[in-house]
Amino acid sequence: MRIRPVGAHALLLDCTAATDVPEAALVEAWRAELWRRREQGELIAVEIVPAASTVLLDGLPDPIATAEQLTRWAPAIPNADTVRRRDAERGDGTEVVVPVEFDGPDLPAVAEHWGVAVPAVLRRLTSTPFRVAFCGFAPGFPYLTGLPAELALPRLATPRPRVPAGSVALAGPYAGIYPGASPGGWLLVGRTDLVLFDVDADPPSRLGPGASVRMAAA
Repeated sequence: MRIRPVGAHALLLDCTAATDVPEAALVEAWRAELWRRREQGELIAVEIVPAASTVLLDGLPDPIATAEQLTRWAPAIPNADTVRRRDAERGDGTEVVVPVEFDGPDLPAVAEHWGVAVPAVLRRLTSTPFRVAFCGFAPGFPYLTGLPAELALPRLATPRPRVPAGSVALAGPYAGIYPGASPGGWLLVGRTDLVLFDVDADPPSRLGPGASVRMAAA
């Protein structure tokens, strides 16, 4: 892990993978450890923001002292097999089930990329234990990990000018759900009525980093 200063009150943890553990697992391990440390009063930070391969700590009263602390903290880093087994066996009641109507216009394209029939795509998506790695692009947009790396998909060559709210989509190694209507270049496989972002809710995002997610055919 490399620690980089960002402005006067923030640090960026670069979790670029150096082992067989996926970067997403390294980021999740550090996110969980930092949230735990903050809850116990060992870390003072206004924001802990995970991304694809980094974690941003913002609102630090003393970034230099925090950086020294980070060098002494070591989260439990599971290996890739442990990550997959843990996600497959999770049954603690914290999983969010997302009802999905699988009628997306890009289902045939996904099936072609994966070399399977459309029903096999649906079976894969409904049997995969997803986890929210981070949120981005738009408020409440969850980037879901869980699909094998070999099933990564290209984005559309030309993004759609408007993707409907609730659209369930795939791109790269991620699955995602559009919380509101917006342009987008991900492959659309379905749609859900689940509200993902409500500015009046606490928290506003229905699916935050670390949340376990499973898709279910509506």
